[in-house]
Amino acid sequence: MLFSEEIQRVFKSDTWTKVNKKLIGKMLSEYMYEDMIRPEILSENGEGIEYSLQVTDSKHYHYIAQKRLFDSFDVKWTTVYIVENGGRKEADSAIELLVDLQGGIGMSSETAGHLIKEMNSTLIADAHLLEKETKTSDELIHEDYATLEGYMTGHPWITYNKGRIGFGYDDYLAFAPEQQKEVQLSWIAVHKDLASFQSVEGLDYETLIAGELSEEDRIRFDKIVKQNGSEPSEYYFLPVHEWQWKNTLIQNFPEELAMGRIIPLGEGEDRYLPQQSIRTFVNRTNKDKHHVKLPMSILNTLVYRGLPSERTLIAPKVTGFIKGMAEKDPFLKDECRVILPGENASMNVNHRYYTQLKQAPYQYLEMLGTIWRESIYTYLEDGEQAITLAALLYEDHNNKPYVVSLIEQSGLDSEEWMKQFFKVAMDPLLHYLYQYGTVFSPHGQNTIVVLKDGKPHRLAIKDFVDDVNISDQDFPELQGLSTEFKAVLRTEPPEGLTQFIFTGLFICHLRYLSNLLMNNQMMEEETFWGLLADSILNYQKRFPQLQERFKLFDFFKPELTKLCLNRNRMVDYGYSDDDDRPHASEFGKVTNALAAFKINPTVGSI
Repeated sequence: MLFSEEIQRVFKSDTWTKVNKKLIGKMLSEYMYEDMIRPEILSENGEGIEYSLQVTDSKHYHYIAQKRLFDSFDVKWTTVYIVENGGRKEADSAIELLVDLQGGIGMSSETAGHLIKEMNSTLIADAHLLEKETKTSDELIHEDYATLEGYMTGHPWITYNKGRIGFGYDDYLAFAPEQQKEVQLSWIAVHKDLASFQSVEGLDYETLIAGELSEEDRIRFDKIVKQNGSEPSEYYFLPVHEWQWKNTLIQNFPEELAMGRIIPLGEGEDRYLPQQSIRTFVNRTNKDKHHVKLPMSILNTLVYRGLPSERTLIAPKVTGFIKGMAEKDPFLKDECRVILPGENASMNVNHRYYTQLKQAPYQYLEMLGTIWRESIYTYLEDGEQAITLAALLYEDHNNKPYVVSLIEQSGLDSEEWMKQFFKVAMDPLLHYLYQYGTVFSPHGQNTIVVLKDGKPHRLAIKDFVDDVNISDQDFPELQGLSTEFKAVLRTEPPEGLTQFIFTGLFICHLRYLSNLLMNNQMMEEETFWGLLADSILNYQKRFPQLQERFKLFDFFKPELTKLCLNRNRMVDYGYSDDDDRPHASEFGKVTNALAAFKINPTVGSI
């Protein structure tokens, strides 16, 4: 029987119980943060608070949690149990909790049904990760950037973070990043009447393809096109993901295949390793070659993982825009030495018929294209090591955090290490925001910390095509941008732009890092957030001429709009097939712990 060996190895009762219990703790923590559940306090004993969450007249979930800053909660997953009809039993099913919460949260049955599927897929992936013969954190701090990605556990906030709707179990085993299986990309030839090629200045199609494909591959592909009665010079060659080819492209482009406007070419020689986003690949045959980003029409976390056509088309221009700022700015170029892996080239293929529909579901407008991004390896100097920000949240099977191993290796104490981290991370992000009204979405996957001797050394920021936004204010630095350029990048009012860093970095990443350090007796959370506040204030002292912009983009407001990721799927958006990607839900306000440091920036002054 198919997969019987994998099932026997991974699907064990103790493993299944553990991953469910951990997910239950995460669900309770995040749903409390997003105000979807409001449990009753039974007792307080020091920092620990005993809660009771009533789900029916006769059923309650009991657990211990600790309050954290930013209105957050750390639910201790080992403490959760159920009281029902006067009896007590173990809480060991995340799906049971989801069903129990449906009425109270207000989920439709359609949403709850699809979410059960996503939750089960997430649990299966978590079980695989738990059973994986992994390395310790002490070993992983020496691991290569691309390989390290295969140990990550997914989005820290979203509870259905490995749902991957569209994948079969065979696809999971073949393509999930935690499986760490190298793949050879498939290639197709697309007639130039259908496809568009864009690139940065000085890079043409022929040069790009000569760098990405071997001479043998190019000769072989040319021969296939000629055998189909066509002229290779009339076609573009572009890679596609095997899953996308067999599940989306054949079914949606049969006319183009029948008429020879799209010609399958076979696999290229190079081998690639999928990264956490699943659709981005690092070349393992030659690590200096471009990283390749491909559309995959699977629904994962909140969106289909396609490539939006309008952003794919403009990606090289955005690269020129972002890099141009840094090249002319001594602070970014010479002091921060920020790394900006450019999206040097892109191809996009629109669908002939879906594009004619008014408000066509967005997934059908993102099916076929490619982005070639500069390899992070080409920027690294001797002694430098790149890791994604997400790696700092990793804990090994012995519960030792990766970041603790890094701090130990560095020879610094935890406060010195974090002080250095905040300077490295915040200076370039703040400068782009304040000086240029331009912001990245610096979450755990897009932000790369470059280490040297285990210490934060400089920052790399990637994924311009999806996650760069600009201010709607009339800044001279943004003058001259075309209306089309502004529309694609999206302009945001001041709080909207501030939210990319506040929610994307502080809420989506740093609150988990703070909690990790707190639970491992490495640092009090007041100290952690005080160091972050100091890094912002130190930047502001360095650039007093930007005072008015500090007021516009204010990280020290007592409250900011609370953006919610689980609520978006579970309550507001569900599984609608709309013409635009869903955005984070807004619900209430979040208390900003940084506000206490605005007047008195001394660490620990809360």
